[in-house]
Order: sequence, then structure tokens, then C-alpha cells
Amino acid sequence: MSELILDGAAAQRRRIASVIRRDFFALRRDPPRIVDMAFWPTAELVLWGLVSMYMQQNRVHIAVAMLLGAVLLWQVMHRSQGELAFGFLFDVWSRNLLNVFVSPLSTLEYVAGLVLASVVKVTVTIGVMSVLAFTFYGFGLLTIGPGLLPFVAVLMVMGWALGVVAIAAVIRFGQSAQIVAFIMVFVFQPFAAVFYPLSVLPGPAQAVAALVPASHVFEGMRTTLAGGGVEWGGLAVAALLDVVYVAAALASLLYALRYARLKGKLSKFGA
Repeated sequence: MSELILDGAAAQRRRIASVIRRDFFALRRDPPRIVDMAFWPTAELVLWGLVSMYMQQNRVHIAVAMLLGAVLLWQVMHRSQGELAFGFLFDVWSRNLLNVFVSPLSTLEYVAGLVLASVVKVTVTIGVMSVLAFTFYGFGLLTIGPGLLPFVAVLMVMGWALGVVAIAAVIRFGQSAQIVAFIMVFVFQPFAAVFYPLSVLPGPAQAVAALVPASHVFEGMRTTLAGGGVEWGGLAVAALLDVVYVAAALASLLYALRYARLKGKLSKFGA
């Protein structure tokens, strides 16, 4: 009887160990999962550490208004990127992508449709969030003043550019790369200086941030809420950077499509 019990316990340990080995083998062959495990804790630590430094350097009531404005504008870029990428991923998950690319619909028409759909969804989301911010915190988005519309436009365009890059990554590397759609916008968040001024960043990071359109928007928003005027020069730089981002994103998408067609990878999305 005791031998049977020992054999049963040993078999149970082997089965548990096999599950653990299987998980590690799968993880070893899935780099996006490894990135996902490391990225979120690191991003949270860096982001809120910088926010804490900023709060220590400023009066609380000013910081709160700036944080609420930052949260609302950040969602403009976040949702623009997310809605565009997830519109594409829906076609992947529903195995409809192959039908899309063999239809008369051109690539640019497909992207334009995703962009327009995201405009509606982002507008609804930001509208609801603005009402909640005014109702519960007394902060109105219109407080930002005449810079609000160009701020939103710059952030939406940057979000769309990042969404197109995420789409290109999935087409080029397959469905395992869809994690890019979830993390792409957060890669840029520390350099966008959403919740803290650019001066908090180390020197090399400030140089990188200068190349991120969103950093000019959030810096301009803080200046406006602090009583300064709209920094139109910074907005012009952000708009020019947006043009570069969009051109690079479309180029990456066309490259990915050409590669996928040459290698016959598009047919796998419909399998």
C-alpha cells in the first residue's frame, strides 16, 4: 500500500513538473511574452517615480489640474492608437483579413476606414471622460483654451501612426506580434512627458523626447494651464514630426504587405 502511495505521489510530481517545463519551453519560443512580462512593471515603476518627483516640486492644486488635463489628452493618443490597431486585429481574430486584402479595397482605403472609425470611438470616449472630469473634479477640458483642438489633432495623428506600425508588425511577424498593439503607445509614454515636465527627464531622454510629437503637446498644455499662452512654435514642430511619423508608418505597412505577399504569409491569417 505504501509503495502505491509513493508511486502516485511521484507521478503527481512528474505531471506538475511537466506542466512547468512546458510553460518554460513555450515562453522560450515566444519573445513577445517575455517582453510583456518585463515591460509593464518597468513602465509603471519609471512613470510613477517621475510623477512623484514632479508632485514634490509643485503645488498640489496646480499639479492636480495638470494631471487631469494630461490624463484626458493622453487618452486621445492612447485610444487613437488602440482603436486603429484593434480594428485591424478584429479582422485577424475573425479570420477576415484575407478577404479584406483580396477584395477591391486598397490598403490606403482600408487604413482610412479604420482611422475614421477610430475618430468616432475616440470622440465618444473623450466626451464621456470630459463630463466625468467636470462632474467629479470640476476640471473642464475647455480650460486648456484655443490650443485644445491642435493639441488633440497632433495626438490623434501620432496615435494613428503608431497604430499603423502595430498593424505592420503583425503582418510582418505574424499574430504573435500582436502584443505590439498593446504596448506600442506605452513605449513612447515616458518620452511624451505626459505627467511631468521635460526637465524631469535625464539629458539623453530629453533629446529623445524632442523627437516625440506628444512631448510638445503636453509641455504646451502645462504652460497653458499655468497661465502662459499657447506655444505655437512647439505645436508646429509637433505637426512636422507627425508628418514624418505618418510617412514612416505607411512605409513600414507597405513593406510588411509586400513581404507578406512574397512569402505567402497573408493566407495564414485566413487559416
